[in-house]
Amino acid sequence: MADNAVAEGRGRGGRGRRGDRGRGRGRGRKEEGKDEWVPVTKLGRLVKDNRIKSIEEIYLFSLPVKEFQIIDQFLPGLKDEVMNIMPVQKQTTAGQRTRFKACVVVGDSNGHVGLGVKCSKEVATAIRGAIILAKLNVIPVRRGYWGTVLGEPHTVPAKVTGKCGSVTSRLVPAPRGTGIVAAPKPKRLLQLAGINDCYTTSRGSTKTLGNFIKATFQAISRTYGYLTPDLWDETHFSKTPYQEHSDFLAKSVKRNY
Repeated sequence: MADNAVAEGRGRGGRGRRGDRGRGRGRGRKEEGKDEWVPVTKLGRLVKDNRIKSIEEIYLFSLPVKEFQIIDQFLPGLKDEVMNIMPVQKQTTAGQRTRFKACVVVGDSNGHVGLGVKCSKEVATAIRGAIILAKLNVIPVRRGYWGTVLGEPHTVPAKVTGKCGSVTSRLVPAPRGTGIVAAPKPKRLLQLAGINDCYTTSRGSTKTLGNFIKATFQAISRTYGYLTPDLWDETHFSKTPYQEHSDFLAKSVKRNY
């Protein structure tokens, strides 16, 4: 009996103690701290330490966002959608080099939307990079009313126009219940921005989807550039987050490289 047990431990059938070690050398060790975000900018440090409470503080002082994790922390409900993927080519001495350009839109359908364009050798890499760029380009969307000011804002506050290349896109306020009267791609962009009712007009080569989406995005970004009487209130200026939390930012940060 004892000889059979020894044979089972040393033979090919039972691998003995080696079976408890797991497969591979060091496999699974790096998974523990993989998702931990280590900020590298002043704004990122303030956000991770909860010194900045909302994304509106960033927009108020026009602080540049260089880390997409900042947007993930303030807007966890962002949805992304691929608008267009097209191959682009470059002529080299060895022939043509083909890469893929991806256009991605992110938004929470509640007044925040972003657009990102990325070119890469592989489609998946291009989409991943475009999502990150779209998060870095997230802008606030101002919404308003058509006619009576009742209920929640549902349309654009005024007629706004955006242009990219030969494409001109114009957004016109619409009555409640109209819906979004637009082409499929700009319609999805407006839905992710949180606009429920809107008329649109466009001119130029709208079959160039990249320029068409960029023109619509530029029009949306201009909604806060229109000064209406409800924005005439006196502005009370305050310190920027960098000045307010200068003592915290002055502390040295220990980084594990």
